[in-house]
Amino acid sequence: MISVIIIFFLAHWYLSLFCQTFFLHRYAAHSMFTISPGWERVFYLITMSAQGSSFLVPRAYAVLHRMHHAYSDTEKDPHSPYFFKDIFGMMWNTKIIYSNLVSRNNLYEKRFHNHLPEWKAVDRLGDSWFSRIAWGAVYTLFYIIFAPSAWFFLLLPVHFLMGPIHGALVNWCGHKYGYRNFGTHDHSRNTFTWDFLLFGELFQNNHHQYPARPNFAVRWYEADFAFFVIKMLAGLNIIQINRAVAQKQAA
Repeated sequence: MISVIIIFFLAHWYLSLFCQTFFLHRYAAHSMFTISPGWERVFYLITMSAQGSSFLVPRAYAVLHRMHHAYSDTEKDPHSPYFFKDIFGMMWNTKIIYSNLVSRNNLYEKRFHNHLPEWKAVDRLGDSWFSRIAWGAVYTLFYIIFAPSAWFFLLLPVHFLMGPIHGALVNWCGHKYGYRNFGTHDHSRNTFTWDFLLFGELFQNNHHQYPARPNFAVRWYEADFAFFVIKMLAGLNIIQINRAVAQKQAA
């Protein structure tokens, strides 16, 4: 029974994480590759299902992330760890801005709102309290059936808040801990050399140097595991990498 819970937890962690880095971050926010309308809808539904109770509206996520790059580690950055006492204050500020973006409050620059994926019906469903509570009930029921002891229920809050937890780890650790390959204008850092925990998202210094590059690993000793999947999808012609932009940045 322990193995069932651990497998479920890891599957949810990595599937949700991949959707966040692949669909929300590299596709919606940065347009690192193109996807046909049909495949975009497939990945849209996969993202809603994988993130479940913590579904993030792609349009709002993309604008939020573009703001982060434009204002990185300044007072206008939605989530810089250098302007908040702790990670909770940083994420609460992020939530306020994100909620405004979901509600389409016109508080932010129009330049961040171009070429955004949107599926209004899925956004409304995934962002509804009905959906969030229903997904939470599914996770809880799974634990009731398979958890060998009550201690395992301590993992449930991670399932409920999976997307924001990934974002909190990336934006806090990726701008405070690790090494720097490049002298960017912000405090971005590479926390790991092999980022298996967050699928390349903790190569923040590399990414801030080359925002449109789909491979977040730059040095020979670094490994971006999400990019391995991206290369496979490109090889299957499911996506088309925007190589011209990436190569121009890497030059």
